[in-house]
Amino acid sequence: MRKEILTAYCCLAICCVGCQQKSNRKVHSGAGLTTKTLTDTVTTRITPQYAKGFKVTYTPTCKLVDIEDPQKKKGGVFHFALVPRGEKSVDIPKEYTVIEVPVRKVICMTSLQLSNFIKLDALSFVAGITSSRHLFNKEMKARLKSGKAQKIGMEGNFDDEVIMGINPEVIFISPFKRGGYDVMREVNIPLVPHLGYKEMTPLGQAEWIKFIALFTGQEAEANRKFAAIEKRYNELKELTDKVQKRPIVFSGELRGGNWYAVGGKSFLAQLFRDAGADYFLKENTESGGVTLDFETVYSKAANADYWRIVNSFKGTFSYASLKADDPRYADFKAFKDKGVIYCNMSEKPFYESMPTEPEVILADFIKVFHPSLLPDYTPRYYELLK
Repeated sequence: MRKEILTAYCCLAICCVGCQQKSNRKVHSGAGLTTKTLTDTVTTRITPQYAKGFKVTYTPTCKLVDIEDPQKKKGGVFHFALVPRGEKSVDIPKEYTVIEVPVRKVICMTSLQLSNFIKLDALSFVAGITSSRHLFNKEMKARLKSGKAQKIGMEGNFDDEVIMGINPEVIFISPFKRGGYDVMREVNIPLVPHLGYKEMTPLGQAEWIKFIALFTGQEAEANRKFAAIEKRYNELKELTDKVQKRPIVFSGELRGGNWYAVGGKSFLAQLFRDAGADYFLKENTESGGVTLDFETVYSKAANADYWRIVNSFKGTFSYASLKADDPRYADFKAFKDKGVIYCNMSEKPFYESMPTEPEVILADFIKVFHPSLLPDYTPRYYELLK
């Protein structure tokens, strides 16, 4: 039955071209934005090209959004029907949760989700976040200070009263993490999975700004901004297509006796490839995190040219402080030859900006691996540790 309904919707979409074509209806664009006339044209259609975690089916009355794990490893498919605010929803399959859009107030559970709102200049929609530990954005800080937004606690230990006081229309969640969403379900707040963190390509992760735009009514803006990201990323990638020497790079550090890295099919491994380098686990088929022991890492990376490290270090991170953590680090060629690529999350807005700026990260890595390709470029997140 569901298949027949969706097939009918697709046919109607082709004939009618969309939910609001040739319509001049007024739609309130959400908190902090002005009322404007929306026309469903090519520029306002959301069609993911790189993101594998969501898809959109347009019907004459709404947008059907299906969300699933981009890595196809967990969970099922989550279904939402986005209906223009104030209009009646009709003929929507029963498995779809109806949400009126544009939304007015949302809660973000992760910095990656928040990065999408920052990129779209849509922080006026965000009424709650989990933590401000690594928060750099001045507008979001001002919203917290003024009470326009509030901290709701951490996953698994939410402040239920604060959440209900905010009364959001949507809570964006990471369903495969710790959770603690039972109380939210009881008060009937739609919990919408945001799975951008599980995308396996940099452009796929960045394309989730289009997903958020479906809820804020900023589809045209999201398409325009993503097109600029994609264009610059591909221009940079072309610079390394014919490099003669591809350095080897490894990543991670020891934590509690284990070395945490990412697999060979991860978005970070893709970034290294596109920057003209070979990841030390390039043959690995994992798309997420991998846990290794020191001996395994050393056997594969002892002679690697570069070592990528991201941490939150108070003070000045140096080769001396790195060696102080574990004297064995000094045995790596990348340590001896001063090839550590470093980003300090205490000083740079890594999590709240990086997901929507893959072209900037790519340029940072190219500057390290092949500096002659970008002679005048100044790195923004990563640079060689001095």
